Amino acid sequence: MQVTRKDISETKVKLTIELGLEELTHSKQHELQEKAKVAKITGFRKGKAPLNLIEKQLDQNQLQADVINHAINDYYGQALTAEKLRALDQPNVTIGKFVPYTELQFTAEVEIMPRIKLGDYKKIKKSPKIAKVEADEVKKVLANLSERMAAKKDSSKPAKLGDDVVIDFDGKDKKGQPVAGASGKDYSLNLGSNSFIPGFEDGLVGSKSGDKKELKLKFPKDYHAENLAGTDIVFEVQVKKVQSVELPKLDDEFAKKVGPFDSFKSLQADIKTQLEDQKKQEAENALKDEIVEELVKKSTLVLPDILINDQISMLEHDFNQNLIYRGITKEEYIKSNGLKNEEEWRNKELRPQAERRVSVGMILAEVADVEGIKIDEQELADRIELMKIQYKQNAEQFDTPEMQREV
Repeated sequence: MQVTRKDISETKVKLTIELGLEELTHSKQHELQEKAKVAKITGFRKGKAPLNLIEKQLDQNQLQADVINHAINDYYGQALTAEKLRALDQPNVTIGKFVPYTELQFTAEVEIMPRIKLGDYKKIKKSPKIAKVEADEVKKVLANLSERMAAKKDSSKPAKLGDDVVIDFDGKDKKGQPVAGASGKDYSLNLGSNSFIPGFEDGLVGSKSGDKKELKLKFPKDYHAENLAGTDIVFEVQVKKVQSVELPKLDDEFAKKVGPFDSFKSLQADIKTQLEDQKKQEAENALKDEIVEELVKKSTLVLPDILINDQISMLEHDFNQNLIYRGITKEEYIKSNGLKNEEEWRNKELRPQAERRVSVGMILAEVADVEGIKIDEQELADRIELMKIQYKQNAEQFDTPEMQREV
């Protein structure tokens, strides 16, 4: 086998592969042996007939096609190994010349993993932050538990801060057009929770069951959707129910109702321990992110389009699922965020995330290669099967090369 390599770009190569009598004889023998396993030749048991007899009974054009196909698959893989290339996609193969069973020349153009110049990651020095839990954090968890276990009673009195109201609401802009994500049905809201934009909850204080309210408000200037920041909105609100909230006393009895605790002090201690564990994990994750971020800055690499597009596809899939959960369409989201169309949305929101993922993935894979860290194929297969079970509604996505690269 003779291989000639031409680098088209840092992420694409063209291999010209020439095979002779030895390689094609090997491929022909392989195909004949495979066909012998199922061939029916009079006077011979299945799989026992001589290969020359089997060859005479075969369609010669089909045999040649099968031999070519086997030779391309087999020796293309060997060429990648010889050139120390990692293909990212199926090759675009063109047959240049074929003399039956004596000579085959073909080219394979393929996207490859480019070379990466790693920064000196062993010199990166970072320390995790100390995980300290403040008393107020424990109190906040206790307050949340208390709210969840609170007794709620329908009330005919005017709503006050601390009460729950069940509402239907619709938000419209100054032109009277619906604002995406600014509507809801049978929404339970605790007044004073600051769940909505400023003025919304205060505007419902004093309302009673059956009341209709019109709230003329303004989005905060630092609102996360830039096109809505600082703009006016009018909410039409139907108050369907007012509920008074009676919080339980924080004592030993409360602790026993929450879980397997014999005293309020043991509940407090458990909350503190869980918060400490959570903060330690967050600190470790933050440390890893800082190290990776530093390594990305110190390394030099070219991002293959195929990997970026894979990531964009996965991000878009997750985004679409999230939109279904939120009850809005992609068009509504794009419009509410001041974007012109899907192309601008992908370029502004998805592409930066995709490039970040690809950069990190490539660099960590290179570190693993340098350090001799290997991925066990069975472990990978088991992981994919587990994810298919966890995401059974979309299990088929894990059969794609894109998703398997991601795993």
